[in-house]
Amino acid sequence: MSTAITIRKCEMLEDFHACVALQRDIWGEQDLEVEPSTMFVVASHTGGQVLGAYDGRNLVGYTLAVAALRNGAPYLHSHMTGVHANYRDRGVGRMLKLFQRDEALSRDIRLIEWTFDPLEMRNAHFNLNRLGAICRRYLPNLYGITTSPLHRGLATDRLVAEWYLDSARVLAALNGELAEAPRASSIEIPYSLEDWKASDLPRVQSIQAAIRDQFSEGFRKGHAAVGVSKTSQGSAYILAPWSEF
Repeated sequence: MSTAITIRKCEMLEDFHACVALQRDIWGEQDLEVEPSTMFVVASHTGGQVLGAYDGRNLVGYTLAVAALRNGAPYLHSHMTGVHANYRDRGVGRMLKLFQRDEALSRDIRLIEWTFDPLEMRNAHFNLNRLGAICRRYLPNLYGITTSPLHRGLATDRLVAEWYLDSARVLAALNGELAEAPRASSIEIPYSLEDWKASDLPRVQSIQAAIRDQFSEGFRKGHAAVGVSKTSQGSAYILAPWSEF
């Protein structure tokens, strides 16, 4: 973890404009579907979060979350997190999430949710193994087919990460003590998937459809995705009965 980076709330217009500029740096000018500064302003003023990671005065990462309510209980939906390419693999994303957790708990908010692409196994490992989140919902083509080059014309299927901030599971994960869950089933993701995204889109679409069905079946049984493990062919999601945790 980088000791040069500091995390703080973004509260001024110049902070929000810097977040938009960084968003364009991270995802590129060709990605037309960027969040405007007004979204950051609204989130900051309505109980959400806009958090920045700074190297000196330079913004190098940010998190945008909006206030949410379900069954009468408040939570945060973390809509977007980005880190500049020059600052990746330096613990900046983890620092942002830990600050986000502390800030939420200071307001007695005990749950943060966000969505992520189930085909992106690096994110899955971070969310489930490192942070201790779980997944019990699969949202097919949540945002529709977008213009973003990151999505490459694929359906925007998403898993919903549920991060129970003061749970025993999350505390164990943050301390590096999370034990592997008893496995009810697993869902395999091959290493070659990233190469196929550039060379064989129909094959990726077929894999996406297959894991959509597998997740949906597992969640109908009351299972949750609780971890990611390595396999001989790639990686696998571990599904287990949620009642055991």
